[in-house]
Amino acid sequence: MDAEQQFREEIVHFGRLLHRRGYVAASDGNLTVRLDAQHILSTPTGMSKGMMAPDDLVLVDTCGRKISGRRSVSSEIGMHLLIYRLRPEVRSIVHAHPTTATGYAAAGIELTQPLVTEVVLSLGCIPLARYGTPGTEELAVALEPLIPHHDAILLANHGVVTYGDSVLRAYMKMETVEHFARISLVTHLLGKQQPLSASDLEKLVATRISDL
Repeated sequence: MDAEQQFREEIVHFGRLLHRRGYVAASDGNLTVRLDAQHILSTPTGMSKGMMAPDDLVLVDTCGRKISGRRSVSSEIGMHLLIYRLRPEVRSIVHAHPTTATGYAAAGIELTQPLVTEVVLSLGCIPLARYGTPGTEELAVALEPLIPHHDAILLANHGVVTYGDSVLRAYMKMETVEHFARISLVTHLLGKQQPLSASDLEKLVATRISDL
């Protein structure tokens, strides 16, 4: 199996996981992989991420123009291209609408409180990008200041975008965001949050550095 075909299989696999876990509904969401400096492999528009086959994916260039594929390019490809441009090390991006995290985004609440050690270590914090119409320049303007410093971002009134050096890592970060959103919601229901202290955070960072 060549590299492109392997990535097609991975995108289909994680698209099904997103659908199975309820992170997307109908034809929501999109996944991409940067194959090389000139080619991006993307899920198509208007298709359930739980019902894709490898040959449903679309190959585009760095301007978002379709190179090959029988389906149409997603209108949200611009968001993916922006992330790839600002983060050269990123190889894959996942955009989805997990219920709890998207609820926070719709409420205008970012997930930045240091409540859970694993989230602090893996993502730091999860900021909220102000609203921009999907597929337009205003969304890019809202995202651009956040992309260089974060691997997961809430999109106001829209959803979540995560990215990493593989499809697996990008997907796992989406799971982490939704898991943390659920934990944060429980603390709100309980009426109390107990964030980690500054000294606790310093110890966590030191532990992470020593493990590298």
